[in-house]
Amino acid sequence: MDLVIYNTLTRVKEAFTPIDPVNVRMYVCGPTVYDYAHIGNARPVVVFDLLFRLLRHFYGADYVTYARNITDVDDKINARAEVEKRTIREVTETTASQYHSDMAALSALLPTMEPRATEHINDMKAMIENLVAKGFAYVAEGHVLFEVGKMPGYGKLSGRSLEDMVAGARVEVAPYKRDAMDFVLWKPSKPGEPSWPSPCGIVEDGRPGWHIECSAMAGKHLGEVFDIHGGGIDLTFPHHENEIAQSCCAHGTQKMANYWLHNGFLQVEGEKVSKSLGNFITVHELLESDKVGGRTWPGAAVRLTLMSAHYRQPLDFTQKGLEESEKLIERWAKLIDGVETSSDAEPPVEVVEALCEDLNTPRAIAALHGFARAARSGDIGAVQKLADAAAFLGLMPESWQDVEAQTAEAATADPELAVRVEGLIADRLAARAAKNWTESDRIRDELAAEGIVLKDGKNPETGEMETTWELKR
Repeated sequence: MDLVIYNTLTRVKEAFTPIDPVNVRMYVCGPTVYDYAHIGNARPVVVFDLLFRLLRHFYGADYVTYARNITDVDDKINARAEVEKRTIREVTETTASQYHSDMAALSALLPTMEPRATEHINDMKAMIENLVAKGFAYVAEGHVLFEVGKMPGYGKLSGRSLEDMVAGARVEVAPYKRDAMDFVLWKPSKPGEPSWPSPCGIVEDGRPGWHIECSAMAGKHLGEVFDIHGGGIDLTFPHHENEIAQSCCAHGTQKMANYWLHNGFLQVEGEKVSKSLGNFITVHELLESDKVGGRTWPGAAVRLTLMSAHYRQPLDFTQKGLEESEKLIERWAKLIDGVETSSDAEPPVEVVEALCEDLNTPRAIAALHGFARAARSGDIGAVQKLADAAAFLGLMPESWQDVEAQTAEAATADPELAVRVEGLIADRLAARAAKNWTESDRIRDELAAEGIVLKDGKNPETGEMETTWELKR
């Protein structure tokens, strides 16, 4: 069974062939940790979590490396720290913890590694100096800029003309640029901003541009050329285009990655996501507040809604879709109640075949509908298939049995921890009932900082909201 994926670079579907089947490597652009992730940010997390699961199924968990970076140096982070009178480190640590908690609630497996930008400054500086030495970049007024005209084939990934790229990049027309399209690799830091000793003999301290961080981290951890690079369609240009330019010119390669995958845009209730329209929804709000439909939503329902459209197509995220997803999850849960399974269980061939067709999640969900119909007719084999499929797709977080077993194991290992966590969960439930979302968030973040993941959902028997917990893996 071949895995076939659409390659943005070639604009055709291709059979996936890894460079090294015992070292399959994937890089996905991760969050800039300045605030809660909105629902559009969650779509690539779910998409590439599915691909990660599928690659692990084919090649083995020990032979797949999934790197997803954390951007912890950025103007938005600086601005939030200034407004809240907190240190930049406090902002990034808190927000990264919130991100991990929210994505865990969507059953997203942790990547193999999460390199942070601030921990790779020396790698970025070395790449910048390499680019300058090779004549692909230049120093001007305390900046280091990549000279786009020196990169053959620039624009191939996005397929844009020069005029479109200039408009799409919203380029800064600065007097120190040789060309308007040249982009920043390094820049001077303003007073109060994070800064490091600059490369290339620049006297003033500075900080890296955005694009260079992914090139440096991917190169260090995955190699000069690796298998898959992914992200949202909005990153195709200029971010991914610039990554390719930097990496290929620095390493002297024709490619940065063999396959480029991009998920489509997300709308909310048929409209573009915008704070001015009031439809800007964070994952945290879906899980913890009454912003949508006057209630909270289980993570599995949010995940299923994000999977309901093919990943390359636009997705309209609606309350009706959430309601339908929740009903499906509840019906499936009743059918597989008591059936043992886990995310490591052998997935049914029908589901694997669907995902091998360029991650065709609508077809995979249709397979689950088929298992459910057969299960209701008394087919015991279909019940097991439904359970294994749901667990593999992350629709029953690590299977409820696994979560309960982990909680019980943690309680046995440290009874005092269990008593404390259960007490905080009770306090949090009381805060939610009183709609004291600030206190609810504080408790959840406190536990997340200690490596304890909370997962909310409906009890399949009583229909009541309940919270389970587990130690972060």
